[in-house]
Amino acid sequence: MFTFHSIPTYHASLQSGSATCREAVEFYLERIAAKKRLNAYINLYGEEALQRADELDGRRKAGLPTGRLHGVVIGIKDVICYQGHPVSASSKILQPFQSLYNATAVEYLLQEEAIILGHLNCDEFAMGSTNENSAYGPVLNALDETRVPGGSSGGSAVAVQAGLCMVSLGSDTGGSVRQPADFCGIIGLKPSYGKVSRYGLIAYASSFDQIGVFGTLVDDVSLVLDVISGPDEYDSTLVPNREMPLPEIPNHGKEPLYRIAYFREALDHKGLDPEIRSAVLTLLEKLQAAGHTVQGIDFEYLDYIVPAYYVLTTAEASSNLSRFDGVKYGHRTQKKGLNLADFYSQSRSEGFGKEVKRRILLGTFVLSAGYYDAYFTKAQQVRKTLTSHTELIFNDFDIILLPTSPSTAFKIGEKMNDPISMYLADIYTVYANLVGIPGISLPLFSHSNGMPFGIQAMSRRFNEVSLLQFSDLLMQQYKSYENPTL
Repeated sequence: MFTFHSIPTYHASLQSGSATCREAVEFYLERIAAKKRLNAYINLYGEEALQRADELDGRRKAGLPTGRLHGVVIGIKDVICYQGHPVSASSKILQPFQSLYNATAVEYLLQEEAIILGHLNCDEFAMGSTNENSAYGPVLNALDETRVPGGSSGGSAVAVQAGLCMVSLGSDTGGSVRQPADFCGIIGLKPSYGKVSRYGLIAYASSFDQIGVFGTLVDDVSLVLDVISGPDEYDSTLVPNREMPLPEIPNHGKEPLYRIAYFREALDHKGLDPEIRSAVLTLLEKLQAAGHTVQGIDFEYLDYIVPAYYVLTTAEASSNLSRFDGVKYGHRTQKKGLNLADFYSQSRSEGFGKEVKRRILLGTFVLSAGYYDAYFTKAQQVRKTLTSHTELIFNDFDIILLPTSPSTAFKIGEKMNDPISMYLADIYTVYANLVGIPGISLPLFSHSNGMPFGIQAMSRRFNEVSLLQFSDLLMQQYKSYENPTL
């Protein structure tokens, strides 16, 4: 029977002939069928994946060179374009649109011979923290189907958590990779802003969005990141770094000693689960005992982070989503006799879900003439202050450690009628997006309620190498959680 442990061991089994790419695809298609109730996939490309698997098996048997992701079975979030395949951002407004081109990240996956198995469910236009805001229905957490998997990349997280693909791609605007990774007990990496091309990623908030990676091992996540972070002339915000590939994660016989900071206000916050607080503090004590420098620092801006984030992202969403009007593509109202303004209004009212409408209205409000300076300009000032302060922190420290989420995965429906409470749950993740630094969630711990939770590590912008090395150290030496679904 086919089993997957890591990309290197999978490649070794392919080279030895003990496994084939077809067997891998068939294995995942069977698991997806058996776990269909989880609702992780919304479009599955099974026949196409099997055909590609056969082609790759033939190339390998013929002795031809193989790509770095040769035969690796990957799922992609339904906001990432894959040429000739439907992409809807889990929204009625984009049905039945098919992508006319590949996202740059997808192009790099295909060049390195990955097999894309399907598009994965998510919150509509990546707006949400539970994956309940989807036109295709909610995704269920494989560890406890009464709980949410997190969002917005809930389908991408569950696909890896439940063994429905080897690795997956999501997108992270304010924690949409790290928070579901935390809720599902897997690794979720958000790269630096400008590390991975956004070309072909359906925009929510353009100055925040970044494609991220889910996996179960740091090495696998590191490899996929290296593949997708190539240059792209179509994204002017991308910082070219193809000439600086990530090195192999070293054997930690002699670990480097890190300078680690944490925010006192974050661990003292009234919304943080006591068990999570205790686990983080214990980890910090162990790191200090191992010789690392660990220091709590004052961070007076914590309560400004979430308001600034939602002012700015909803403003950008209001602008970005204005292009979906039912005229050129996607959903168009069938009501007759409407003038142009009513046609737009009706098509958008039918096509957009409740949460998307809420954020469009909020963004339009903060951009309006009477409130632009009071809200949008002030939020931009907060963002600039945060960015400057973060640069000062990294003059003295290598890593910032925070909880990923203030709680473990909550029950389905628990927060749907309280959007403010839902937004405040992003308190620890939106910081990295506001200032553009990389962040990773690592599944280290188990809660007494049976659910996993992890730690979030962040480094200076474009210092993913150090971040991944530190992450590997934590996973090797301090991980106590084991995923029972794999």
